[in-house]
Amino acid sequence: MRLLKTVGAVAGAASVAALADRALESYAGDLDAPLPGRRGTFRWRGLDVAYTESGDASDPTVVLLHGVNAAGSSGEYREIWAALAEEYHVVAPDFPGFGCSDRPALDYDGEFYTEFVAAFLAEYDDPAVIAASLAGAYVAGALDHDGVDPRALVLVCPSTGAMPGPNPWARGVARAPLVGDLLVDLATSRYSIRRSNADHGYYDVSNADEAWLDYQWRSAHQRGAKHAVAAFVGGYLNVDLDLREALSAFDGPLTVVWGAGAETTTPEEGRALAEAVEADFIEIARTALVPHAERPGAFANAIHGRLEADE
Repeated sequence: MRLLKTVGAVAGAASVAALADRALESYAGDLDAPLPGRRGTFRWRGLDVAYTESGDASDPTVVLLHGVNAAGSSGEYREIWAALAEEYHVVAPDFPGFGCSDRPALDYDGEFYTEFVAAFLAEYDDPAVIAASLAGAYVAGALDHDGVDPRALVLVCPSTGAMPGPNPWARGVARAPLVGDLLVDLATSRYSIRRSNADHGYYDVSNADEAWLDYQWRSAHQRGAKHAVAAFVGGYLNVDLDLREALSAFDGPLTVVWGAGAETTTPEEGRALAEAVEADFIEIARTALVPHAERPGAFANAIHGRLEADE
């Protein structure tokens, strides 16, 4: 009898968790494109990868690659999008597993995203690239792939040192049907997202308005969202790459931009990276990991003229 009660309790808890998870997905609703412009789909490895483009298609192309976190999307570039589109043909994808792109139950890892970045960049002739956080490592790893030849790179707070290796236990727990759903729902609650923004994303979290917080929450609660989140939590989205060595092989204009208040990776680390690869280093005051979102005017001024090839 006791065993039956225990089994019944577990089954009941599982049912409640599943219902709660489906309720959150339903409440989140279908996700709108995070940026204004022309929507497109890049078909890659059987996946529909959503992207937005804007500006005159005859202008030089700039590809913007968003950072990776539990609520990541190309909406990270919302504050500088219109300004860049006045001068360039801008293109911003949502990585597979994030934003408006397909989110199947895959074993996402850093190599997967590096291969995606290589395939996406190869679609464009001589693009400049702006890449934030881990996307900087994906771009660096893609440089030795056929068809990848950016005219210029701007890396925003890229991870500079050795990153934690994969943790199968952490990913497994996050992907588990009962416990995983609950943990991911907690990790992507509005409170958790706001706290993450305040803790290390923004220098002043008031610069992330409620509309953006709501979009992040909705993005993190789309169907299938937990699979990429589980890989992120488990450290699988990191890459085993010597960033200095990979970037040293790049012969175009290279700019490293850092938020002066960044703590996850510090400006000192960024300056050392820039010196090692002979890149220009720009530090933006009163910002942390997303200077392009927090002080878009200062960021736009800082990278002005740096998205062109050397004469």
